[in-house]
Amino acid sequence: MPTVTRPEPMPHDALIIGGSYAGLSAAMQLVRARRRVLVIDDGRPRNRFAARAHGVLNNDGKPGAEIAAAARAQVAAYPTAAFRMAEAVAVERIDGGFQVVFADGTRTTGRRLLLSHGVEDVLADIPGVRERWGRTALHCPWCHGYEIGGGPIGVLGRGDHAAAYAATVAEWGQVTLFMGMETGLSPEDARLLYRRGVTIEPTLIARLEGEAPTLTGVRLTDSRFVALKAIFVGANVRVASPFAEHLGCEMTDTPMGRVIKVDGMQQTTQPGVFAAGDLARAASNITLATADGMTAAHALFRSLVEEETTGAV
Repeated sequence: MPTVTRPEPMPHDALIIGGSYAGLSAAMQLVRARRRVLVIDDGRPRNRFAARAHGVLNNDGKPGAEIAAAARAQVAAYPTAAFRMAEAVAVERIDGGFQVVFADGTRTTGRRLLLSHGVEDVLADIPGVRERWGRTALHCPWCHGYEIGGGPIGVLGRGDHAAAYAATVAEWGQVTLFMGMETGLSPEDARLLYRRGVTIEPTLIARLEGEAPTLTGVRLTDSRFVALKAIFVGANVRVASPFAEHLGCEMTDTPMGRVIKVDGMQQTTQPGVFAAGDLARAASNITLATADGMTAAHALFRSLVEEETTGAV
């Protein structure tokens, strides 16, 4: 039986842009298959503003950077793993794969591309939100709700999902939903909020108050003060880099913002390009990103094997 020879014109089987949970999870799978992987990371994870990560099995309460560092060390123990802490500024398709250009002008190539560089949170334009982001101005009740310890919590209404968001947050405290200039609630949403004990406040928030990152409450535009321990702002997101769109990948709209469109195996609409983590889903946390990375790696691996045995990308 003839031996299959792997074509190796490029230094890497996979280029992974984004070295947090999705990227490292994918890298772990691929290096365990003895594939040559380069993980590219600029050191700016989305959760860098939060002191600790919560709800992560076996890592509850640890700083996100500590979780990522431990994962990075485990991946680095495999001989086919490589890392580059640098900013990727461009990606292009070339014959046989992809080329990544770095901020310093250097380049590298690989046969497949996995995008896992995450998203940026688009914060509400209210004074006091940015300096409290990740501490007392929050986005995920599952990640941070328990640590608030109950009491008065605010929710900033944004979009059609504001009522459902506030109804969820109500599990962790006495919620006031600040609707601002949003349109009125539907009868169904009003009933839901009533049953969940949510107070509806139609007046706009002028600013957050307290010595940041502490929050004592919000000052409304009519000068009233509402005492709060924390506020969930329901930030929208945008994909952190334009690589996917430049490569021709389709995007899709979610309640949280526009993300990369993928199938059930994290394959984008462009051959050889995969996406995993927050940039390819609406709901996001460390556990989901890790699972997406594993799924993407298995699909990427199969695409390599198919190319090596049939010539198809």
